[in-house]
Amino acid sequence: MSVANGDDSLYLIATLLDELRNEDVQLRLNSFKKLSIIALALGAERTRSELLPFLTDTIYYEDEVLVALAEQLGTFTMLVGGPEYVHCLLPPLESLATVEETVVRDKAVESLRVISQDHSPSDLEAHFVPLLKRLAGGDWFTSRNSACGLFSVCYPRVSGAVKAELGQYFRNLCSDDTPIVRRAAASKLGEFAQALELNYVKEELIPLFCSIASDKQDSVRLLAVKTCVHIAQLLSQEDMETLLMPALSQIAEDKSWRVRYMVADKFTELQKAVGSEITKTDLVPVFQNLMNDCEAEVRAAASQKVKEFCENLPADCRENVVMTQILPCIKELASDTNHHVKSALASVIMGLSPILGKDNTIEHLLPLFLAQLKDECPEVRLNIISNLNCVNQVIGIQQLSQSLLPAIVELAEDAKWRVRLAIVEYIPLLAGQLGVEFFDEKLNSLCMAWLMDHVYAIREAATSNLKKLVEKFGKEWACATIIPKVLAMSRDPNYLYRMTTLFCVNVLSEVCGQDITTKLMLPTVLSMAGDPVANIRFNVAKSLQKIGPILDNSTLQSKVRPILEKLTQDQDVDVKYFSQEALTVLSST
Repeated sequence: MSVANGDDSLYLIATLLDELRNEDVQLRLNSFKKLSIIALALGAERTRSELLPFLTDTIYYEDEVLVALAEQLGTFTMLVGGPEYVHCLLPPLESLATVEETVVRDKAVESLRVISQDHSPSDLEAHFVPLLKRLAGGDWFTSRNSACGLFSVCYPRVSGAVKAELGQYFRNLCSDDTPIVRRAAASKLGEFAQALELNYVKEELIPLFCSIASDKQDSVRLLAVKTCVHIAQLLSQEDMETLLMPALSQIAEDKSWRVRYMVADKFTELQKAVGSEITKTDLVPVFQNLMNDCEAEVRAAASQKVKEFCENLPADCRENVVMTQILPCIKELASDTNHHVKSALASVIMGLSPILGKDNTIEHLLPLFLAQLKDECPEVRLNIISNLNCVNQVIGIQQLSQSLLPAIVELAEDAKWRVRLAIVEYIPLLAGQLGVEFFDEKLNSLCMAWLMDHVYAIREAATSNLKKLVEKFGKEWACATIIPKVLAMSRDPNYLYRMTTLFCVNVLSEVCGQDITTKLMLPTVLSMAGDPVANIRFNVAKSLQKIGPILDNSTLQSKVRPILEKLTQDQDVDVKYFSQEALTVLSST
C-alpha cells in the first residue's frame, strides 16, 4: 500500500514538473502556483540542487508565469532547509529583478525584502549585499531600479564599513543618468532615511533630498514631497527650519503644476510632520498660495484639504488664522470657474462650522452654502446637502431652516425640470440629515407636490423617494403621513396622477409589508380596475402582479384573481395581455 502511495506521489511530481515545461501558458501558470507542493515532495536538498537551478533557467517565460514564480519564491525559506540555506533563493530572484516587465521586478523585490529578514548578519554581508551591489551597478536600468527597494532592509544589520559602501551606492542611484532610476531612488529615499543614523540623515541624506527637489524631471521632483514627510519625522524643529523648509518652499512654488499638486495632496501629512510652530510661520502662507494657484487641479487638491488643515492648526490661533488668512481664499474658491474646485470645496466646507462657531458660521459661511446650493453643478449641490448635519449641530435646525430652506424650495419649484429633478433626488438624503419632524413640517408637502408634476421624470423620481423615506422614518410614519395622500390621488381627474398612485403602491408595498398592503393599499388598486382609461386598467394588472407575492394566498384567490379574470375579458387588447400575464405569474408563485 505504501509503495502504491509512493508511486502516486512520484507520478504527481512528474506531472507537475512536466506542466512547468508545457507549451500551454495556463497550465504552466497553474503549475508555478503549486511550486511549494513540488518542493515539499522533493525535499529541501533536491529543491536546492535540482528545482532552483531549473527555475533560474526559466526566466524567459511569460510575464504572468514569472510573477507567480517571484511570489512563490518569497515563501520558500523553510522549503530549502531554513535560514541556513535561504541564500540559495537569491539567484532566481536576482534574475527576476532584472527583467523588463515592471510587475515582475516589483514582485521579485518584494520577495527579496521578505527573505532578507531570514538571513543572519553574516549571510547578509556574504550573499545579500553582493547581490544588491550587482543590481545597483548593473548596466541595464532595470536592475538599478530594483536595487533601490533593497537598501532599507539590509542597511541596519550590516557593519559600519558595509554601511558606508551602501550609502555611496544609494547616492549614485540618486544621481543616475536615467530618470526612471532617479525616480525609483527618490521614491525609496524616505524609507531609507528611517533606517539611517540621525547624523547621516542630516549630513548625507538632506543634500540628496535637495538634489531630488531640484531635479530636471518633474516626475522625480514630485516624489520629494512624500520623502519630506518621512524626513521631517526624524528631525528636531530647529533642524527642520534650517535644513528642510527651504527645499519644501521651493517645491511648493515649483514651475510644474504636477509637483505643486503633490504638495497640495500631501499637505496635511506635511503639516502633521513639521508640527504646529512651523505650520503657523511657514505652512499657512504656502497653503494660501496653493488655494490661489493658477492651475485648477492644484486648487481642487488644496480645497479638499481645507477642513483637515484648519482642524490641525494650533488651538490658540486656529480661529484667527482661519478667519484672517484662510477664509478670504475660501470665498474666492466658492465662486471658482472650475466645477472640480467648487465640488472639492463643497465636500469639506461644512466642516468649518464647528471650528468657526455659530456667529461666524451664520455671518460668513451660510452665504457660501447658499451660493453653492444654487450652483449649476449637481456635484456641488449634492456635497452641500450631504454635509448639512455639520452646520445643523452648530447653528441649530431653526436657523438652518430659515436660511437654507427657502433656497431648497426655490430650486424645487424651478422652471427647468432638470433643476427640480436634482433637488428631488437629494430629498431622502436631506431628510436623513434634518429628521422626521423637520421633514413633516417643511418638506412633506413639497414631496407630494412632485408626485403631481407635469414632467414624468419628476413624478418617477418622487415615487422612488417614497420608498427611501419609509426606510428612514418607518412604516407607522408611512401609514399616518404618506399613504393616505397617495391613495387620495386615485380619485384625481387627471389620469396621469391616478397612474402615479399605482406606481407609488408598487414601491411602497415592498417596504410596508403584507399587512399594510392588504388593508390600506389593495382595496384602492382593486377599485381602479373599473377606471374608464385603458392605461389605468392595464397598470392595475401590472400592479397586482407586482404586489401579488407580498399578499397571502387567500387574498389572492378571493380578491385579486376575480379582478384579473374580469380584466382578461376587457375590450382593450393591452388590458387583456397584461391581466393574462399577471394571472400566469401569480399562478406559478
